Amino acid sequence: MQTYRVETKVSRSRTLTIKGLPFQVGEKVEVIVRRRERERERRGCYPLRGKPIRYLDPFGSVAENDWEALQ
Repeated sequence: MQTYRVETKVSRSRTLTIKGLPFQVGEKVEVIVRRRERERERRGCYPLRGKPIRYLDPFGSVAENDWEALQ
């Protein structure tokens, strides 16, 4: 199944017009319309996405004092 995604706005007459579809004339298609997620709602799910990462000691030991073998 070929998928074609487009974002558009509902007009004042509450209609949608999609031009330039990449399908053949007479070809059957399935149309699903759903409300676009708001940008701020999506940002709340992953607040650290896109934030810079800084490693304080990237080659240092992790929890070295917790190993019984090193005592």
